Amino acid sequence: MKKTLINWLGLLGIISFLSYTAAVIFSPLKYPNYDWKSGAVSDLSAANAPSLTLWNQLNSLYGVCGIVCCTLVCVFIKDKLNKTTRLGIYFFTIMNWISSVGYTIFPLSNSGYAGTFQDVMHVYVVTVAVVILSIASLILIMIGGYKKRQHVPLAICATIAFALMLIGAIGTGVAPKTVFGIFERFSVFSAAGFNAVLGVYLLIVKS
Repeated sequence: MKKTLINWLGLLGIISFLSYTAAVIFSPLKYPNYDWKSGAVSDLSAANAPSLTLWNQLNSLYGVCGIVCCTLVCVFIKDKLNKTTRLGIYFFTIMNWISSVGYTIFPLSNSGYAGTFQDVMHVYVVTVAVVILSIASLILIMIGGYKKRQHVPLAICATIAFALMLIGAIGTGVAPKTVFGIFERFSVFSAAGFNAVLGVYLLIVKS
């Protein structure tokens, strides 16, 4: 069957992931003495970070492409998949909206945690909401996906993303601060990577 425009727009999910990856990899070049193994990704986009301009340039397609892709997937899966899987994808899309808007409104005021209102909103409101919705969405997609054989590939991808998220969460909590950044990247790339997965799903599944 010929692909429709909504199928081709699944490429936005892949573009979103590539944009984020480029920002994470190359922004430290503009941040003197930044150690990616210990430094948080959020430090690169802090309000006073020397890498902020480059981060915004490289990351410019991440939020908008990810949101458009996930929202289109929500439209596309109406009357497809099962209710549990659809609900998981809806939650994942809401998480993307909160992440994109919330982190833009409340970037860290300084690298690390300075304790300002802006930092509190960034860490304890936006991040907490993003984490809870990410976990809930992936679990729902896993449960719903494994129920039906044709949805198993989506469930497997959700399982991998969930495992990476757990590794990141556990690692940042118990590992030495010298490797905090390594484990944090497991978490942040799990969500960005699943954006790409949904984009591929939108691209290859028939209408």
